Amino acid sequence: MAKKGAKATRKFAKSGELKRTIDARRSHQKTKKQIQTRKALRGGPLLRPNDNEQKERYNGDSNRRGKEDEEFMDDEEDEEGDDDGDISSLDDLEDDEAAHKLELSALAEKDPEFYKYLQANDKELLNFSATLPLDNVDRDDGGFPGDDDQEMASANGEEEGTPVLTSQILKAWQNALLETRSLRAFRKLLIAFRVASHANAGDEDDSKHNVWKIENSIVFNKLVVTALKYTPMVLEHHLPYKTLANGKFKSPTQTPKHKTLQKLILSYFHSVIHLISQLSDPDMLSLALKESARVVPYVVNSRKAVRAYLKMCLNLWSSAEDQVRISAWVATRKVASSQDESVVDLVLKGTYTTLVRSCKSMTVHTQPSVNLMKNSASELYCNDHAVSYQHAFGYIRQLAVHLRNSMAVKSKEAFQQVYNWQFVHSVDFWALVLGKACDVDAEFQRGSESELKPLIYPLIQVALGAIRLIPTPRYHPLHLHFIRSLHWLCRHSKTYCNLSPLLLPVLGSTTSPSTRPKSSTLRPLDLQLHIRCPAQYLNTRVYAESVAEESIFLLGSWCESMQSSVAFPEIVLPFLVALKKSLKKSTGGKPVALVKTLLERVEEGVRWVETRRGSVTFAPGMGDNVEKWERNVNIEETPLGNGCECSVSQER
Repeated sequence: MAKKGAKATRKFAKSGELKRTIDARRSHQKTKKQIQTRKALRGGPLLRPNDNEQKERYNGDSNRRGKEDEEFMDDEEDEEGDDDGDISSLDDLEDDEAAHKLELSALAEKDPEFYKYLQANDKELLNFSATLPLDNVDRDDGGFPGDDDQEMASANGEEEGTPVLTSQILKAWQNALLETRSLRAFRKLLIAFRVASHANAGDEDDSKHNVWKIENSIVFNKLVVTALKYTPMVLEHHLPYKTLANGKFKSPTQTPKHKTLQKLILSYFHSVIHLISQLSDPDMLSLALKESARVVPYVVNSRKAVRAYLKMCLNLWSSAEDQVRISAWVATRKVASSQDESVVDLVLKGTYTTLVRSCKSMTVHTQPSVNLMKNSASELYCNDHAVSYQHAFGYIRQLAVHLRNSMAVKSKEAFQQVYNWQFVHSVDFWALVLGKACDVDAEFQRGSESELKPLIYPLIQVALGAIRLIPTPRYHPLHLHFIRSLHWLCRHSKTYCNLSPLLLPVLGSTTSPSTRPKSSTLRPLDLQLHIRCPAQYLNTRVYAESVAEESIFLLGSWCESMQSSVAFPEIVLPFLVALKKSLKKSTGGKPVALVKTLLERVEEGVRWVETRRGSVTFAPGMGDNVEKWERNVNIEETPLGNGCECSVSQER
């Protein structure tokens, strides 16, 4: 019976009817068979329940047996098409391939003649591979004979057949990616990269990811660098994304290729995150951050991946070396360039909270890193003023609540909620953000005011309230920190805030102290690193001179910023009178000499403005003419602009 059936099968195939029937069934039953076949493969045994019925039919009528052969073959071809449409995961692909090969083995046992016919006329079916979606894109992939079988064996736990990754294999993958952007070689590269990224994991992870053996450190380094540099290149070729005029990117999530490669990309991205957590070399860390940032547009829709990546970047931004900090900030800024406002909210919230946690103390070693963090974080908040407003409003309100509680309770614990480095740096950070966002030149280029401008007034009120909370000489360093922040904000936003009433009491305590300062051999006190005067510096000449120098610099810089005002003589008149009065009570010394120098400069600036405005033809109430006159004043040509520089401007 089997011999007669084999002749009928050959006759049916020779007539050409087999091929035409297969082609017809592929066209109108493809979708239905895809669903049915995949459910059968994943849910039950590898051999379908109706195999016994098919065996009886093979022993019956030869024509019906030919049709059953056709159905079996069509099922397998539909399985091929189903893999073309979907890549569920890297491991599931290899399981599907093993299941299909077992099905073909069962066919060879049931009908050897028909299996030989398939070997001669349809090798594509017998050489089916679960990686077919990537195979069909490009055959020049740098693959090697049998390495797919080795990968499948490794996935099934057969460690004895695990292949060893060599430089030749890696070079072949590189050539395939450079020449044709082969997706099949790309998949193999990412599978090997997953092994490399988990090389230091535990035994359980090793057994899970042990697809390749990497025995050479040079090959390991080349593999990591190749995966990091080539992955963005391949993705940009197959899945290009758009960069909008405002600098934000549009993720290519709606394309069919993205759906096919999505889990492959996510697998790579999580491997990069794990790898970065294991690295210690600054150059390799910077490379990994730089190249992984280029992949962000393809994974931005995965909240889990974005959160893990953002957490890792912010951790490096707050604790690593400067080179790595900058690379981490660039990667964070890439995430913040997303069109999705929820992603931007994650970035802004995480950035501010990381900054506040990192500035609990201030030393000569941490000062540069804290300043770097404040400047880089302010750039993120200035990208989208509308989104940043909600965060800035909430955090400035939080500062005001702490200040109100301290003023109401007036206890040591309540004062410590305000008089600490975190509060000082928070006020300085928001002054920095608002100063950049509301800068006059920037607003003139935009043609409109910033959405953050209404927050200037409440921030100034918070800073003024903190200065007046404990107005004692021991806290002059903290007062000067707040005044420095206010000066930066008012200078750039052209907001008038009279700082002279805040600085005159500080100067008065140094030029005419209530007790004679004690001589001391202590080194000059760096006020940038203190918010409270150390006990050994109290009532010493060293402390008085340090406070006087910083106060004079701040007062001179404030006068310089007001030099372009047409009302400059009237603005500085009250504090000129107060300074001259304090000099009459002074006991001499370095602070007095500094005050006299400042008085000479300011009086010279008053005469300069009076000379310039003596020829104007407009009244003070003509605002447009006043603004035009002030805009034409070059600060560098003024007497104060030539000689007065503030230490805070040098720091910025």
